[in-house]
Amino acid sequence: MMSKKKAKLIFKHNYFEIVEDGDYVLCAISGKEIKLQNLHYWNVDTQEAYFSPVEANEKFKSQKK
Repeated sequence: MMSKKKAKLIFKHNYFEIVEDGDYVLCAISGKEIKLQNLHYWNVDTQEAYFSPVEANEKFKSQKK
């Protein structure tokens, strides 16, 4: 069995750069693991990843307050 490793990324506007290789990153809201091939939502300004549009929207709403 292969051990999973957390990746370190730099989030850009339409892509991300891999700083340290890994299999997943953590959602900034839920703490869920997100496989890199399933990573579609992130915030360039805060450099945070989100599991789905639900978490991304939660962060967006909390920033507007």
